[in-house]
Amino acid sequence: MDRLGRVRWTEFAVETLIRVLGFSTIGFVALIFLFLLQQGLPTFFEIPLGNLFGTRWYPTFDLFGTLPLVLGSAMVTILAMAIALPLGVATAVFVREVAPDWAREILKPMIEVLAGIPSVVLGFFGMTVIAPLVRESLGAPTGLTAFTGALILAYMALPTLISVAEDALDAVPKSYRDAGLAMGATQWQTIWQVVVPAARSGIVTAVMLSMGRAIGETMAVMMVTGNAARMPLSLDSLFRPVRTMTATIAAEMGEVAQGSTHYHALFGIGIILFLLTFIINLTASSTIFKKRHRGGLR
Repeated sequence: MDRLGRVRWTEFAVETLIRVLGFSTIGFVALIFLFLLQQGLPTFFEIPLGNLFGTRWYPTFDLFGTLPLVLGSAMVTILAMAIALPLGVATAVFVREVAPDWAREILKPMIEVLAGIPSVVLGFFGMTVIAPLVRESLGAPTGLTAFTGALILAYMALPTLISVAEDALDAVPKSYRDAGLAMGATQWQTIWQVVVPAARSGIVTAVMLSMGRAIGETMAVMMVTGNAARMPLSLDSLFRPVRTMTATIAAEMGEVAQGSTHYHALFGIGIILFLLTFIINLTASSTIFKKRHRGGLR
């Protein structure tokens, strides 16, 4: 076999390997989803809808109301994003637009390293440091509250939000900045009125991806939110314990009887959680697609 033939066979082998690995990844995800459906769909036939979407989660008494869990997850996630969004965008603007080159080369790796801190470490930090501060400074009955969980989730969402938002700002053409400065705008006016609006779709994508990261977090939230399955509808619910969907699955799956109604109900919660994260990621992907499509039209 000549040299050209060996090159072609090598390229064919590499391309085949990449295809196999790509399709196998899709296959694994599909198998996980099918398993989730197999174990979770019986929930919607074994439990009446009025019970399944009720306000009380007491599996011992055959009460499987998921509404407190859904609202608890929504409260903690939305509050976490409300905290992380201004901090993340401001940090991304500083790293990309204000910081000198030598500082940017230090800050970017440090921000990416923050994403590698294990969630159990952050949960332990929240229990031993953040929770006592919340209890003492805010006068809460306990430091294990929705607000404590939101603080930890905001910290965990920041690396993703900052990295994606910084990439979106970096993708804004330099001509936009030059045009703003040429029109007499100051550097800060150019940043907030030209660069940030131009990167708006990328920043929205960063928020969506960070939200998906936050809503799927388990260990840290389970350690710092108090795990009380109560309806968070009162004005002081932020400073009282709540329970999230992920914490419920992690806390109860190890003790439930396989094949029982409780077992299927936990997988039903997993289906609800999967649908929520799928919608969030789909929204982020559609935002990226619209941005690229409009860029192509221009």
